[in-house]
Amino acid sequence: MALRRDWVYENNGGTCVAIAGLDYCVVAADTRLSIGYSILTRDHSKICNLADKCVLASSGFQGDIKALHKNLAAKHLIYQHQHNKQMSCPAMGQLLSNTLYYKRFFPYYAFNVLGGLDNEGKGCVYTYDAVGSYERVGYSAQGTGATLIIPVLDNQLKSPSPLLLPAKDAVTPLSESEAVDLVKDVFASATERDIYTGDKLEIVVVNAAGIRRDYIELRKD
Repeated sequence: MALRRDWVYENNGGTCVAIAGLDYCVVAADTRLSIGYSILTRDHSKICNLADKCVLASSGFQGDIKALHKNLAAKHLIYQHQHNKQMSCPAMGQLLSNTLYYKRFFPYYAFNVLGGLDNEGKGCVYTYDAVGSYERVGYSAQGTGATLIIPVLDNQLKSPSPLLLPAKDAVTPLSESEAVDLVKDVFASATERDIYTGDKLEIVVVNAAGIRRDYIELRKD
C-alpha cells in the first residue's frame, strides 16, 4: 500500500475545501492535474454534482476517483427510480461511506469532501478517509494542500468543543460571501507553497436557490 500511495500522490494531487454555513455550503477545488513536475491539464474539474443539493469534491488518484463517481451516480439513479426523489445530502454521505468501506481491502485512493444542504436547509460537510470513516464537520480540506489550509481554517472557523453542553452547531458563523472570500484566500496561500495545487479555482456554492459555479485564476507556475 505504501508503494501505491507514493505513486498516486506523485501522479495527481490537488486540493479540495468545503465550508458549511447556516443556509449554504461552499465547496472548492483547484483544476490542476499533474504527474510530479509535469502538468497534464490546467482545466480538470475535481467537483462532481451528485444531486440537486449535494456535491462531491475528491483528490487523489484520478482513475479511482472516476470509478467512485461513476459508482455513486449509478446507485443514485437506482435510488431515484425506486423512490421517485433525489437522495438527500446526509443519505448520500452514508452511501459514500458504505461504498468506500466495501472496498476497504483494496480501497479507492480517493480522499473526499461531500458538501450540500441537509433536510432542514442547513449547510453540511462530511469529510472522509480512504476506507469510509466519516464525520459531519463545519469545514474540511483534503489533498496535497490540506496541511497548509486546515491551520488557517482552524484559526478562522474553529467550532466549539463537542464536549460542551448544550451542544453547539457545527456550522460556521460566516456569511456566504465571507466564506467564499476565505476560500479564495486559503487557496491563494496554498498555491504559493504546493506544486500540485494551482492554475484555476472552481468554487461551487450550494444554497436554497440551487448550485452556482464560479472560477478564479490562480498561479500557473
